[in-house]
Amino acid sequence: MTKIKTYAASDVANYLRSLTNEEEGDLLSNLKLQKLCYYVQGVSVAVRDVPLFEEQIEAWQHGPVVPELYHEYSDFGSGNIPSPKDFDPSIFSKADIGLINDVYDHYAQFSAWKLRNMTHAESPWINAYKNSTCRVITIEALRGFFSQEIEEGYKSSYHGQIQAA
Repeated sequence: MTKIKTYAASDVANYLRSLTNEEEGDLLSNLKLQKLCYYVQGVSVAVRDVPLFEEQIEAWQHGPVVPELYHEYSDFGSGNIPSPKDFDPSIFSKADIGLINDVYDHYAQFSAWKLRNMTHAESPWINAYKNSTCRVITIEALRGFFSQEIEEGYKSSYHGQIQAA
């Protein structure tokens, strides 16, 4: 069986950025990128049982945030983060590309503020934000929430792609 790989959050962010089509009006702000990374990680732990990226997600005022990514893109403020110039998506397995694409196709249709509001209604952010001493959204919290959101057929399809690789 193929080993399930973990990536850097910056690689996941670059892949998500590469999916935008600025000419068609696809805009990716730091706020929206943070929420997409949260959803990718949540779906990942529900489907793969391991995180897609290593960095922690924290519950901030405006929703889940990967601090390293936030700081990396903070110079863009609330503006559009451009697509990466020289990004090679071949670092990802075919199954992981499919997972990220599925999350992007489902969630990127929503505005950054809609995504923010969605995360504010979900237990991983709510429970971590209430805990003022440690606002890390744990992998266990993501797994518990997203495992209930993902259909078994989707999980089986992902694992079938892994085994076929």
